[in-house]
Amino acid sequence: MTENIIWLGHASFKIVNEKVVYIDPWKIKEKERGLAELILITHEHYDHCSPEDITKLCKSNTQVVAPGDCVSKISGDVQAIKPGESLTIKGITIEAVPAYNLKKPYHPKANGWVG
Repeated sequence: MTENIIWLGHASFKIVNEKVVYIDPWKIKEKERGLAELILITHEHYDHCSPEDITKLCKSNTQVVAPGDCVSKISGDVQAIKPGESLTIKGITIEAVPAYNLKKPYHPKANGWVG
């Protein structure tokens, strides 16, 4: 299974199985254009929630799942998710867990970001 998880740089990953899933796409190469069936976004920082890269990956039926503060930045079929929630999209179950820093101010728990 791990051979199906591809690190694309920084915090971006591509998971290829029966579906193609991207996590936090950023600085996506042209060869990836239009491949995503599902895109997962963890938080609103530009290097995790990049509308330009999300648009590059999307095809007509791509779905995006992101925290609420990202939804207005993204066009297309976007579903908001909060820590503790789970969704099943395109046969893939997504369980959002809280993601935050304990000692640094960059990712506060109060933002409701997910991992």
